[in-house]
Amino acid sequence: MQVIDQTLEEVVASLSPLDVDWMDDMAASAIAKLAALPKKAAYNRSDVAALLDGNFEEGILCARLFLALSKDNMETELRRLLSPGGIGVKRYRAEPEVFLDALESLGLLDAMTATVNHDLVWSDILVERLRSGRGSAISGQRRGRGVEDFAEALVKEVFGAAYETRCTFTGADGKSAKCDVAIPNRVRPRIVIEAKGYGATGSKMTDIIGDLDAIIDAKRHDTTLLFVTDGMTWNARLSDLKKIVERQNQGKIARIYTTKQGEQLLSDLKSLKQNMGL
Repeated sequence: MQVIDQTLEEVVASLSPLDVDWMDDMAASAIAKLAALPKKAAYNRSDVAALLDGNFEEGILCARLFLALSKDNMETELRRLLSPGGIGVKRYRAEPEVFLDALESLGLLDAMTATVNHDLVWSDILVERLRSGRGSAISGQRRGRGVEDFAEALVKEVFGAAYETRCTFTGADGKSAKCDVAIPNRVRPRIVIEAKGYGATGSKMTDIIGDLDAIIDAKRHDTTLLFVTDGMTWNARLSDLKKIVERQNQGKIARIYTTKQGEQLLSDLKSLKQNMGL
């Protein structure tokens, strides 16, 4: 092989788009199943059972499409409604009525009726593209910001304006790390808060461990780290959550809170303010 020196321009000029077909066998089968669904003025649980009785995975995919739920969100909802126990085909075969009750409580029958009887116009196609693309990203951002705003509101109640948000703080030996709240400021914080909420599982749920470790490594030993989080999808990433709890058990994180523990967080912030003389 000839040895040559390539240039960036040459490589860029040789690039081409990687077009792929989004439809696999499962998607094709689900589309066929939906196309065969009879149009009715209203649907009942026997219609849902008909979707699930053949190929269960295809049926659940169809149910997700009617409900406009991601795979992660669908699994989270089913775990919530069917706990304890599984959420797959074995559970459906063992307790079909219980499973159908869960799907009905999610509004599947109404969603099927509304979707099948909806008169489609061209703008619906573009709205759906927007929802599944940009809309999905915005939903994730808003979930995270909701938990951040929750934490900030309590911080503001206790410390007034003596805090900074979404900043890079200075810690021990000149080290630095990003955090959501630094009290009283980023220059020498006495309290650091990281706040993250999740509505879907994914790499970001693992990324938070790295974010926390970066804070733990950078902060002074006399700086208190609090972690505020929420989201049912942690149930699907228990191994990651366990690692965070282990850090709390080791004293690296002072306490973990959820939004239901707002009163506890408020009380702890007041106590920290008094003890630290802030």
